[in-house]
Amino acid sequence: MNKAAQSELRLAKRMARLGTETAFEVLVKARALEAKGRDIVHLEIGEPDFNTPGNIIEAATDALHNGFTHYGPSAGLPDLRETIARYVSETRGVNARPEEVVVVPGGKPIIFFSILALVEDGDQVIYPNPGFPIYESMINYVGAEAMPIQLREELDFRLDIDELAGLINDRTKLIILNSPQNPTGGVLTKDDIGAIARAIGDRNIMVLTDEIYSRLVFEGKHYSIMSIDGMKDRCILLDGFSKTYAMTGWRMGYGVMRADLAAHIGRLMTNSNSCTASFTQLAGIEALRGPQESVEAMCAEFKKRRDVMVAGLNKIKGFSCRIPKGAFYVFPNITETGWPSKKLADALLDEAGVAALSGTAFGDFGEGYLRFSVANSIENIEKALDRVSAWAKRNL
Repeated sequence: MNKAAQSELRLAKRMARLGTETAFEVLVKARALEAKGRDIVHLEIGEPDFNTPGNIIEAATDALHNGFTHYGPSAGLPDLRETIARYVSETRGVNARPEEVVVVPGGKPIIFFSILALVEDGDQVIYPNPGFPIYESMINYVGAEAMPIQLREELDFRLDIDELAGLINDRTKLIILNSPQNPTGGVLTKDDIGAIARAIGDRNIMVLTDEIYSRLVFEGKHYSIMSIDGMKDRCILLDGFSKTYAMTGWRMGYGVMRADLAAHIGRLMTNSNSCTASFTQLAGIEALRGPQESVEAMCAEFKKRRDVMVAGLNKIKGFSCRIPKGAFYVFPNITETGWPSKKLADALLDEAGVAALSGTAFGDFGEGYLRFSVANSIENIEKALDRVSAWAKRNL
């Protein structure tokens, strides 16, 4: 008897609209080169290279031994929701309540769930470009219209308020903000935040404010649009533990939003993940309530690395780099090299052993740029700079 032929995989059409995150693809390629004996400097992945602070690890270990290995409420453990509400109230100057908090496994679910819950076919969503690629991916996935607002180098990669105002119309359902920003390191000022709120006015438009890098600001202060009078109930605050406490693998983030929306986001959690792991939530309580010196030390070290990276890139032919004010990325302009971003990023990995990301991994307006993460040692950053410089001398 002949073996039956494998049946055709018939994916739903919406899967063709789903994007990806290129950093993980480049990481896989870089690891494959290392398996062949190549020495690669990893400046592609967006995660702190520090260990999770010991007090947080101990809190998780104690939680495991004390039986926190079972299901918890879909929206998060009450103690953690209370702790997050208090933290957000203190840092954003608002009255956040536990019932407005939803704890999720990582930051991405807040993006995913917010767009699923609010946005329909034909709606428009304004989002930063270059920007975190999951924004555009999820907008397209639900069948909405993605409306990019370009982050311009001459504005230190802050958005143009007049351009934003021109994009807002009766079909605008959601506006996504991100500050400090991935991939550029741009930071919105207090004046920017106020002007954005005025541009929205009294329209019934929700704002997803992605503040996952809020504790990694090198110059000035972090400002949240949630803090503006009249904006709290129209904001979904996205924050978490991954970047601030070097907890990327723990998968824990949260959203803070009006209570009626939080109930619906909680239902999406029930239908997808059931709940966030209980023992990690105990660690999250310790992270927010415990000592904060590790956060301050990590931020100071990232600033040192940023300075080394920017100074070094500005000495390389064809590269020009502004000083980012937050996060842990630099976003040099490479138009003077004459190379397209993707081709140049591939060449630096294959020929120079430096893993970086093309600016186009973050949207069409990323053409002409590369993203380097400074989540690596100064020694390795200097090694990468030497390799990129040598490559430029050979090829430019």
